[in-house]
Amino acid sequence: MISLSTLLKQYYKASHLPEYLGPIVDLTIRMYLATVFFKSGLTKIQNWDSTLSLFSDVYQVPLLDPTVAAWMATCAELGLPVLLVAGLLGRFAAAGLFILNAVALISYYSELSPAGIHQHWYWGTLLITLLVMRSRCATWAVDTWLAKRLQA
Repeated sequence: MISLSTLLKQYYKASHLPEYLGPIVDLTIRMYLATVFFKSGLTKIQNWDSTLSLFSDVYQVPLLDPTVAAWMATCAELGLPVLLVAGLLGRFAAAGLFILNAVALISYYSELSPAGIHQHWYWGTLLITLLVMRSRCATWAVDTWLAKRLQA
């Protein structure tokens, strides 16, 4: 008969197996978020006049001129996802996209459907997860490679 102690040891050994999926989950989250934000940036540059009109009339970004806000958002949505997928300056990219997402949510909260609001909260949660859990799971990231090279 198997003892309780043996069963507990086997359980605790097996309970650590999902940790090996961390790098896959990290990369999947980075790729998903990068796709969302990069597509949004591509949409903005496809019709710049429409983008400027949206930032002037709909988004109402606080404290910024609409043209400046449009440029900043577009550059962030096209540049930060590339860094995020590569894992280069990953925390900077995640923080930048988190701020962009928060400003977008605040700026046109009243225009969003409940599903849209939920989506922004979901993206924000994933971005915060990348900020907090970065070093544990980011095995497949340029930052991890660089950190190892700089420590050697």
